[in-house]
Amino acid sequence: MSAPTPSADAPAVHVPGPRDLSVYIHVPFCAVRCGYCDFNTYTATELGGGGSQAEYASHAMREMDLTLADDAAAGHVYEQVGTVFFGGGTPTLLPADDLVALLAHLRSLIPLAPGAEVTTEANPDSVTPQSLRRLAEGGITRVSFGMQSAVPAVLATLGRTHDPERVPLAVQWAKEAGLDVSLDLIYGTPGERLEDVVTSVRSALACEVDHISAYSLIIEGNTAMARQVRRGELPEPDGDDMADKYEAIDDLLEAAGLSWYEVSNFSRTPAHRSQHNLAYWRGRDWWGIGPGAHRHRDGLRAWNVKHPSRYARMLGEGVLPRQESERTSPEERALERIMLELRIRDGLDADQIAPHRRDMIDVHVRRGHLEADAAARGRLVLTRPGRLLADAVIRDLTD
Repeated sequence: MSAPTPSADAPAVHVPGPRDLSVYIHVPFCAVRCGYCDFNTYTATELGGGGSQAEYASHAMREMDLTLADDAAAGHVYEQVGTVFFGGGTPTLLPADDLVALLAHLRSLIPLAPGAEVTTEANPDSVTPQSLRRLAEGGITRVSFGMQSAVPAVLATLGRTHDPERVPLAVQWAKEAGLDVSLDLIYGTPGERLEDVVTSVRSALACEVDHISAYSLIIEGNTAMARQVRRGELPEPDGDDMADKYEAIDDLLEAAGLSWYEVSNFSRTPAHRSQHNLAYWRGRDWWGIGPGAHRHRDGLRAWNVKHPSRYARMLGEGVLPRQESERTSPEERALERIMLELRIRDGLDADQIAPHRRDMIDVHVRRGHLEADAAARGRLVLTRPGRLLADAVIRDLTD
């Protein structure tokens, strides 16, 4: 499967380099908590102890200030910010002015690279034409809508509350505001049929977007959906069913001109890829701002306290709201590089595989899990069967 050629109208994007910083800003608020979600999110607008939506932007700005000072004390200086991602939760539950103010404050600390990608996640029912225009005017360049499915019964099982008919409207409003648009799908919901997946993909394609993510549902143990499965109210996911649905998604997107560049992500051209996510997969440094957010700096990982009230209290005391940190070893970083880079279309340098495991490269080429031509050039690139068994391939190459 060849990579697509950039079209004349593909966006000019900045590709983050080693001295660029990526910034993730976690907004931990949702209107309703979905049954499958185990993210660090809260439905109350006022949580006590200063952990309110109204005060959130000022708290996150304070954390940016303290994080910059912490980096400077460690002798770590970034030239520019290459990507920004507002995630959640539902970032667009905050007023658009708050998101714009957060971006402006970040820009006052570290310059944004020309063409920097600035994304916000959004629910289709959490935006208006006016709010999207304000986001675009304030420097946001991209919006990622949580579509999940176009089938009402599937959305109901997931606990999603938006009307599927709202999705094309929200996409159109975002395009009119000048924003690039991605749609996120989930497949493998209990009770979902293959034809439901096809309906959802075709509905997403009808919106004429240039990026689609398709994630298999993972039922985490501490969620409402997991409890429903344990009680026998919902069936457990089936691996073969998941594989059939992934193949159907891949076929439909490929036929429409969107090719995979990461196991769960598809774009019309390389310029339409999510540069922020690629920065993660390539092991770049990033700030994690917000309750429960993680950061990475040259092998040092740290993560924040989860609850917004405790987060606010620590910032009020003038200290970084860190829960814990750890320094990864060279061996751990090498393993992580294999696990992440093998999932992307550009592949992994075969020299990253330990000598005593390189015989497994030929094994997986013969099994059809790695592209033979790429392997002959020293690159390890998953085939579609390999993508379906990515975890097993990675395990064989690293054990």
